[in-house]
Amino acid sequence: MLLSATQVLWLLLPALVWAGDVAYTVPASAPSSATVLDPAPVGVSFEFFAFPSYFTNVTATNQCLKNFQTLTGVWPPIRIGGTTQDRATYDPATSAYVVYTVASPTDAPSALTFGSSFMALAATYPGTVVVGLNRGHDNITNTIAAAQVAKSSMNNLLAIELGNEPESIASGDWTPAVDAQSQDDWDILVGSALGTTNIIQAGNSNSAPPTWGAAELIATENATSQSYVHDYAHHNYPGGTVISLMTHSSTVSNVAQFEADIAAAVGTGKEYVLGETNSVSGGGAATVSPTFGVGLWTMDYVLQASLINIKRTYYHHGTVGLCYYCWWGRYDMGAPYYGAYAATAAMAGGSYISMLDDGTTNNAAYVIYDSAQKPLRALLYNSNYYNGTGTRGSQSFVLSNLTLSTIQAKRLTAASALSRQDEGSIPTFGGQSFTNGACTISGTEAFESTSVVRGTATFAVGDSEALLVYLQ
Repeated sequence: MLLSATQVLWLLLPALVWAGDVAYTVPASAPSSATVLDPAPVGVSFEFFAFPSYFTNVTATNQCLKNFQTLTGVWPPIRIGGTTQDRATYDPATSAYVVYTVASPTDAPSALTFGSSFMALAATYPGTVVVGLNRGHDNITNTIAAAQVAKSSMNNLLAIELGNEPESIASGDWTPAVDAQSQDDWDILVGSALGTTNIIQAGNSNSAPPTWGAAELIATENATSQSYVHDYAHHNYPGGTVISLMTHSSTVSNVAQFEADIAAAVGTGKEYVLGETNSVSGGGAATVSPTFGVGLWTMDYVLQASLINIKRTYYHHGTVGLCYYCWWGRYDMGAPYYGAYAATAAMAGGSYISMLDDGTTNNAAYVIYDSAQKPLRALLYNSNYYNGTGTRGSQSFVLSNLTLSTIQAKRLTAASALSRQDEGSIPTFGGQSFTNGACTISGTEAFESTSVVRGTATFAVGDSEALLVYLQ
């Protein structure tokens, strides 16, 4: 006799350590506090000098992005920028994407040039693109020339950044006030040269707000400079250990630091995004960033960001071949890709998001609603850390006010929070995984079935696991 996933789970009860139930009532319709979702909130950022390599030398890139598009119907937004955008000079004479010299293939160049073919390559991407250009060299003529090529050749151009993390590249007297004046002037000069308003992704700082934040910048703008701004962006690298990153309450606290800036941006009628972010700065930490636990953080982080009205979250990808936080490379998949994929699956086609938990514990429960404001999916997350030794704990989530008689769900799991695909410990989402080097989906899609009794169902989520529950 074949057993259902629920029956199998009950047979395994002696192998699990059970915590007390957590119970949530799923609203019949989206509460007034629910946040409107962007059609594609999970984005990808590519380091400026490495962008051409990702799209010409890394086979997995197009498929990994396509996997998201298959879920949502919308190609994920990408951003091209980073430290090397402020080392890059536009050269109209070169036919190469980028030109630079490094001592080692995994080094980032201290200086580089790029040609119009760089923009032509970006123009081939089916989704929206933000392009970062150089403000650090203070060569407005060169930057305008590059911006004009981007504008004329890229139908998918969403916005242009003018400088990357200005607080880190300027001298000691480059204060937020001085930088804001520079940004405001450049926004007007570049925007007017392009003859286009709503074209600049402004801000792009990495220091924790309010210093160097959007609210501080917005206070310096006049109506003219603000008219050229498309959205406001900030960068964020929480850092820490696998445990500190994946803990739900820590993620809630970390993301909350942007609430005042988001409110300031919304007050101007503009959107707010995380224009560059990932687990640990500088390409990631070798023992932290490639793990499944950070994949769970990736999932929780973008859901939490979307919840507080950060419209798009661009996860950064750095030097090909030396990038611990990257979701994919030439040869191996990164475990964090699974978290990004699960988050995309959770929000795909959704119009609103709300959170049922209070953000102070290790248990998370998000609900995504459709365009009619009816519950579409719930994402349950147990952020208790499991390192693969001893008995794995489990949390029981009780959801009530359900309308179906049987609930289907997909489990995001791995052997432990420390699992790494590049070390042979492959995570799964709904029983499926992503092949190294190609990013194609392998395995048979598996749904777990749970009976609903009088509108209530109970779901077991192991430590360092998540469960995507389908409510329609």
